[in-house]
Order: sequence, then structure tokens, then C-alpha cells
Amino acid sequence: MNTQETKGSLLTIIENKIATVEFGHPASNSFPRSLLDSLTTEINSLSANDDVAIIILKSKGAAAFCAGASFDELLAVSNEQEGMEFFSGFAHLINAMRQCSKLIIGRVHGKAVGGGVGIAAACDYVFATDNAAVKLSELAIGIGPFVIEPAVSRKMGTTAMTEMTLNAHQWKSAAWAQGKGLYAEVFENSELLDAAIADFSAKLTSYSLASLSAMKKVFWEGTGHWNALLLERAAISGQLVLSDFTKKALEQFKKGK
Repeated sequence: MNTQETKGSLLTIIENKIATVEFGHPASNSFPRSLLDSLTTEINSLSANDDVAIIILKSKGAAAFCAGASFDELLAVSNEQEGMEFFSGFAHLINAMRQCSKLIIGRVHGKAVGGGVGIAAACDYVFATDNAAVKLSELAIGIGPFVIEPAVSRKMGTTAMTEMTLNAHQWKSAAWAQGKGLYAEVFENSELLDAAIADFSAKLTSYSLASLSAMKKVFWEGTGHWNALLLERAAISGQLVLSDFTKKALEQFKKGK
């Protein structure tokens, strides 16, 4: 699948039972709703593809890994239903990653903010570079990381989730994120990162696919209620995004203030 749109891009290459999925957007690989939906559909498709054993999830370019939600679309939200529908895009994506029958390996080459942290947390195993700092900036714009909280807390623990959420202006280093469990391995540069991912993925494809799928179900035990929970969280964010505080904060963020 190769989709090029004004609102982002999605490219999947399948080789040697490894599906490499690359998403991209000109605004620091942020996610408009259409791109969230496309990635969700792709994850669901690959989950049912017998020619795929492992999924590698990456983003385009060499700068940010993912800046989270599209500020333009957040500013365009005019009522609670639109807000709910936008944030449910992240809910559907995280649930698709959680329910996917294939292990998802995350490649985080640069900074991750908000929803980008949630996507990394929803991966089963994540490789990162020293440049892959993380931040949850949602409180600074009048909302909160409600939808991604279950995924981040599951991976990093409530204490780390609280620390990131309340320090909404503070970047946490890749080393910090590794120490808290978000990243499994961290490398000095993308070359070393890609070599490690290639080696790790090749080893995984040599294992029993049935065993890998069964283990993935074990890894995600206790999350069956997320289908409803994440949509409930999306409704909270969808309401908060309508506030004057959030509208003004988003405008300031867009101006780089």
C-alpha cells in the first residue's frame, strides 16, 4: 500500500515476512484523522495477512518521530461530537495495535510528543536513538493525555506517566524513557538503530508464528476493556478541546511561542 495525500503519507513494504510501515506528515509527522484511520486500517490488514510475521512501525524523515495530533484539525473542532470523533482516531489505532496478531516493533528515531508517545507505548518492542526524547504536552494546551494513558501507564508505570503529564513542558531523554520501560534499546544513531532492528526482526521471523501470536495475547492480557475505555477517554478530550484556553494555547503553539 502506498498512499500519498496532502494530509500525510503511508507506505508499507513487505519483504521476508517483515512488513515495514512508514507514516509521514509535513508537520513533524503529526496525525490528522485521515492518517490515523489509514494506519489503523493498515494494521488490521497486516494482522490478517499470512505473508507477514512481524511489523516494523516507523515514521518518515530524520527529524521528529511523531508530534501527536494535528493542531490544525484540533483548532477546527467545533463541537463535542467532532472532538470525540477526532480523538477516537487514536483510540482505534491503539486498539488495533493491541489486538494485532503480529508483534509490532517500533522504530523511534526522533522526538515523540503526546500521541506519538502513545503509539510508541502501543508497540510490543521499541528501538530508539539518543534523539528520541519524549514529552506529554497535553495539559499545557488545556486537555490531557487521556486516550493514550492506558498504553503509556501499562508500559512505563503510573509514576512515570504522572511525571510526564504534570511536567507538560519538560522533555524527558531517551535514556530516561528506556529506564522507565518505553524503549527496550537505545542507539547513538539511525545506522546502528536500523542494523539492530534488522537483526532482531530476522530472528523473530525464524520463530513459530503461532507461538509469537500466542505470546502477544499474553503480553496484552487484561486490556480487553480498552475498546470501551479508550472511547470514553476520547469523549473527555473531545469536550476539553473546545475550551477557550485550549484554542488560545493551540494558536500560540502554532506560532512557536
